[in-house]
Amino acid sequence: MGHEARSARQLWMEEERGTQRMPDPVRNAAVRAVMITSVTLIQAVVAFLCSVAGSWLAFPVTVTAVASTVVATWSVLDVWITRQVWRQRNGVVSEPSSTARPSLRAKRVAERTETVPLSEAA
Repeated sequence: MGHEARSARQLWMEEERGTQRMPDPVRNAAVRAVMITSVTLIQAVVAFLCSVAGSWLAFPVTVTAVASTVVATWSVLDVWITRQVWRQRNGVVSEPSSTARPSLRAKRVAERTETVPLSEAA
């Protein structure tokens, strides 16, 4: 029972994912938006329960819930804006014409073909 037997029997198989992972800035904005939106929903529920109960906290909590709704809306828009900015800056081709930068790999290949010494080219 050597190394061959262990490598033939794997614990799990790697499968290709259907979607790619979000870029870090976009993921950070999305996490921030989800957290702000969830706090806003909690505030809305608390405001509703306070107003049903007739508590003096109903008005201040409702005002903060309205303000949080504005912030939550901006945070969701921030995800969309961050995604669009990341796509433009990092070479994702847009339709119908591309304003994206050429990829680094294409630049390197072009530089290598331009700077090949004569002794290697022959």
